[in-house]
Amino acid sequence: MEIKDFDFDLPERLIAQTPLKDRTSSRMLVMHREEEKIEHKHFYDLTSYLKPGDCLVLNNTRVLPARLFGVKEDTGAKVEVLLLHQQEADEWEVLVKPAKKIKEGTRVSFGDGKLVAECTDLKEHGGRVMQFSYEGIFLEVLESLGEMPLPPYIKEQLPDRERYQTVYSKEEGSAAAPTAGLHFTNELLQEVQDMGVHIAYVTLHVGLGTFRPVSVDTVEEHDMHAEFYHMSQGTADLLTNVREAGGRILSVGTTSTRTLETIARDHDGAFTEASGWTDIFIYPPYQFKAIDGLITNFHLPKSTLIMLVSALAGKEFIMRAYKEAVQEEYRFFSFGDAMLIL
Repeated sequence: MEIKDFDFDLPERLIAQTPLKDRTSSRMLVMHREEEKIEHKHFYDLTSYLKPGDCLVLNNTRVLPARLFGVKEDTGAKVEVLLLHQQEADEWEVLVKPAKKIKEGTRVSFGDGKLVAECTDLKEHGGRVMQFSYEGIFLEVLESLGEMPLPPYIKEQLPDRERYQTVYSKEEGSAAAPTAGLHFTNELLQEVQDMGVHIAYVTLHVGLGTFRPVSVDTVEEHDMHAEFYHMSQGTADLLTNVREAGGRILSVGTTSTRTLETIARDHDGAFTEASGWTDIFIYPPYQFKAIDGLITNFHLPKSTLIMLVSALAGKEFIMRAYKEAVQEEYRFFSFGDAMLIL
């Protein structure tokens, strides 16, 4: 299968640069797979598509202010560092720009020496391993020096950092937000629960895979970067009970989906407590083992994420929906509108 099969024309004006003031006021394109029918709604209409006994699965990862701007200690040259994931203690895998200037042993200073990083290993695609030194608590230092790692297609500044966090974010560790969850408010989550819909949480820390473009010609050649995930036994038991009672499992976002499908794949379709690193790559004709539906945003052309939703809804139906979304001028990507696939 060729990557170009997942391409589509997207006017730049439709790339959302700022979040809406009211999270739930985003538009929502609803795809009904059986009838191949499309509806145009708003996110606050979500409850009309849920049933008592269903379960929404949310990714409770929290985005680190992971973009740091510093200087090389020897030359003073400017360097940008993006934290991807912690390997051990104060050692992190990172992306650096310009990568070619950062060799093993290179030291980079941030905030006039409040934080110093030394490169200890080289990775592919501009990746490096860096050992950090500082005084105090690392997350507090990061809060004072770091910026939110907004995707490169967002050019506007974000005055309120919390607007790039879900309202239920808890577990620190992501280099990007699980953006499908940005549409929820605490009030909407309470409304969902009040109607008898369960809420479950998993964790997947979003890493390099989000930033890495697909650079091969055929889908099968692409290698996914591994990301850390965790699901508790309590969540596993809840999902098992929902399934046995005939409820639907609806994942919120592709990260929740990849977590659930990884666990179901590795445990013969069952849910169980699990932690580890997943590089699962979902594309047609993948057969889903864990989820019955998906809430997601609109994704980049030729990305692994549009391949995932194509596996769930069918490539032709997805491409038709995306064409209609462009015609209807939906807002795309991280701060954009939502899609509900049933």
